[in-house]
Amino acid sequence: MKLLRFLLIFFMGIFINAQNSFEIQDGKKIVIPFKLINNLIFIPININGAELTFLLDTGVAETSIFSLENKELKLINIEKIKFSGLGGDRNIDGFRSENNIGKIGKNFVNDSMTVYIIMDQDFNISSHVGIPVNGIIGYHFFKNHPVIIDYISKKITIYKDENLFRKKTKNFSQFDISIEKNKPYIFADVEMTTERKSSKLLIDLGNSDPIWLFPKLIKDFVYNRPNIDDFLGRGFNGDIYGKRSRIHNFYLGDFKFEKPLTAMPDEYSIQHVSLVENRKGSVGGDIMRRFTVAFDYPGGKIYLKKNRNYDDPFHFNMSGLDFRQDGMEWTKDVVNLTTKKEIQVSTGTEVFNSSLQYNFILKPIFSIAGVRKDSPGAKAGLQKDDRLISINGKKTADMTLQKILELMKSEEGRTIEMVIVRKNKELSLRFTLEDPIPYQE
Repeated sequence: MKLLRFLLIFFMGIFINAQNSFEIQDGKKIVIPFKLINNLIFIPININGAELTFLLDTGVAETSIFSLENKELKLINIEKIKFSGLGGDRNIDGFRSENNIGKIGKNFVNDSMTVYIIMDQDFNISSHVGIPVNGIIGYHFFKNHPVIIDYISKKITIYKDENLFRKKTKNFSQFDISIEKNKPYIFADVEMTTERKSSKLLIDLGNSDPIWLFPKLIKDFVYNRPNIDDFLGRGFNGDIYGKRSRIHNFYLGDFKFEKPLTAMPDEYSIQHVSLVENRKGSVGGDIMRRFTVAFDYPGGKIYLKKNRNYDDPFHFNMSGLDFRQDGMEWTKDVVNLTTKKEIQVSTGTEVFNSSLQYNFILKPIFSIAGVRKDSPGAKAGLQKDDRLISINGKKTADMTLQKILELMKSEEGRTIEMVIVRKNKELSLRFTLEDPIPYQE
């Protein structure tokens, strides 16, 4: 499953609760560090004393847990429920738990926290991220206080003092947003080829792609060429498939993005989804990371200011390979070689005694999770479940999942040589990165 395309979308009933709110208990603001992996934001949350890691996602209404990664978490007031959403017509069993205590840092506290527990382990995204991820949080993080996300410093600031927030955002561009079903929506202009069309889009931080469009909901929609059929992610009801292409331009007010990558789920994937009125798609993390972003849910505003990522090109994983991390293993590394010179008394000759020092450390194991048909990786003979040993001479055990993905997006025409193990046999395979969807006028 592709991390960059992985999408958890929480389409479920909205439970209105005057409680279930995070509040700043002391001071005018709090600052939360976060990890940024492939345009996705991960934050620490303590629930009932358990230290967990959550994906921060404006595209979800409720807070959910789908993995504990061997951690113990005690939950109370549990009732059984079902989830449904993107990916088909299958319902997922789960539970709802109320009146838990959630803490982010020392002073951002929810003492009546509601969480939903997803039992299907297909939603454990840790192997596709490269770090342990326990759950996902959205609306209840943003709903009470203005929030600034700084993608460069990797810090989130939550403000209790609105005057301080206004001062911090005075040089930002301001846009209206609507909060519908506890999710933020914005109007942006989509230019498929030459005509700009105003489109209502979900602001979806849990979607690492730049843009999603729903062809079924757009009048006279025509796919740009070239395009490819691809796996787009996974929803509550199964895998999501569709097409990928590029559009001519995308506009947020005066901000313009040229030839952004665009994903378009097929009709089957959205047939059971209850969408808000007039929604045409989503704007995701690969657009938002190009700004310092300020959300003001209570005021119905979003504020944007360019950062140094703004002019980055929209790169695609040109290998056609999906990767996953299959846990960790102990590896014996040679740390250094010590040599000691001694004089043998009986003969008067010099004797050198050498010894190796070893260090046993945990290192990641990576494998191929999927192969796109007719892609460079497929043509080279790579297959699902091949275990990675090295890429271009570097051991993958010394890499991260993000570094592997960055290599696959790095430069069209670049040669990639992979050493893999398949059925206990080591193979060396080579291919050249090729963009399958360059924009054509």
